[in-house]
Amino acid sequence: MSDERLVHAWLLGLDPAWRRRSSEERRADIDAFCAAAERSDRRLTQHAYSTIGLRAEGDLLLWRMADALEPIEETAADLLSAGIGRWMTATMSMIGLTRPSQYVKRPTTQEQSLFTGERSRYLVVYPFVKATEWYLSPADERQEVMKGHMRVGHRYPQVRQLLAYSFGLDDQEFIVAYETNDLVAFQDLVRELRETESRRSTIRDTPIVTGIHRPLGGILDLLSGPDR
Repeated sequence: MSDERLVHAWLLGLDPAWRRRSSEERRADIDAFCAAAERSDRRLTQHAYSTIGLRAEGDLLLWRMADALEPIEETAADLLSAGIGRWMTATMSMIGLTRPSQYVKRPTTQEQSLFTGERSRYLVVYPFVKATEWYLSPADERQEVMKGHMRVGHRYPQVRQLLAYSFGLDDQEFIVAYETNDLVAFQDLVRELRETESRRSTIRDTPIVTGIHRPLGGILDLLSGPDR
C-alpha cells in the first residue's frame, strides 16, 4: 500500500432544534446516520470522537483516511443526507496527505500511526502553518532544528502523532494530530515544544480540537439526551 493516503478531519455541529423532535424521530435519525457510517466504513477508515461541550462550534469529530479523494466526498454526502446528518453542519474540514517526512529517516510506531492499532482515549487535531522564512533557510539548518523538536517528542512515548501535508490541497500547510490516554503528559509535551527553536517559525496552530473517542452510536445517544 502506498504511503500517500488522504486524511480528513471533519467537525460537525448539530442544530439544537433536533433535540425537540420526538424520541421516535430521534431514534430513526440516529439509526439512519449509523447505517450511513457503516456504508462509509466499507470505503474508508473512520473513527468518531465526541466534542460535545468541548468546542462551541461542533459536537462530532470524524477522523477519516482513504486512498482517494472521491470516497471522502461521496461518504460525506451520504452522511449529511442520512437522519441526524440532515441536522448537522460542517464547521471545520481539513484534508491532507500522509507522506514520508524529509526529516525522519526511520519513522517509529509513535509517528504516522494514528489509524493503526487500538485507539487512545483522546485525539487532538489542528491546522499548522509555518513562516516563509523557514522554507527559505538552508536544509541542514532546518534538519538540526527538527532534530531538537523530535528529541522532545520521543521523550513522550505515550503520545502518538501524525502529520498530514495539506499545502496545495487546503488552506493550512499541515494537519497535526496527536493521540493519547494522558492529557497531562500531552500538555507537558506541548509546553516543552513551545520552548524549542522550531517554535520561531510557527505562524498558526489553531483552532485546536480535542475529542474523546467513543462509539459513534454512543456519541449520538449523548446528543439525543436521557429521554430517548
